[in-house]
Amino acid sequence: MRAVLGVATLAPQQTSKGKSRVDFKPPMTPAWIVCAWPPVLWQADSASRLQLVHLGTRVLHYGGHASPCSGQTLWGESTADRSAGVAWDWVEVQEGVVAMADPLGLVTNLKLLDAKGEALSDFEVAVRLNGLVHALPWQTEVQRALHHAND
Repeated sequence: MRAVLGVATLAPQQTSKGKSRVDFKPPMTPAWIVCAWPPVLWQADSASRLQLVHLGTRVLHYGGHASPCSGQTLWGESTADRSAGVAWDWVEVQEGVVAMADPLGLVTNLKLLDAKGEALSDFEVAVRLNGLVHALPWQTEVQRALHHAND
């Protein structure tokens, strides 16, 4: 088992003028905490209407800085009456290239429903969520976190 040599977290912050800036903070709340959020019932056919934003990315260095990195990223949407989130593990395949570690291993508090109001199977949910993830600029956010973690 290799030890974790470094952890960096990158999350967007808002300035008083409303512009985004980046601050380094202690490691973010684990992405898997999204499982503890209250469930959100959502029509699967409307899943593309979720406005997911980047909430944070964790970068883990195992075995030294020459080794590829891995980590988790968390995306979510929050309104006055609900907070929905999706998180997944990623790996650095080679320098400049990141991929989902397990496309079926997404975690979420979303409970996707079919047109009859019945819950989709875990596999159907994973397929729908992968469609959402594919449309997100998540690799850009992970690359940004990697760049700052290596500074």
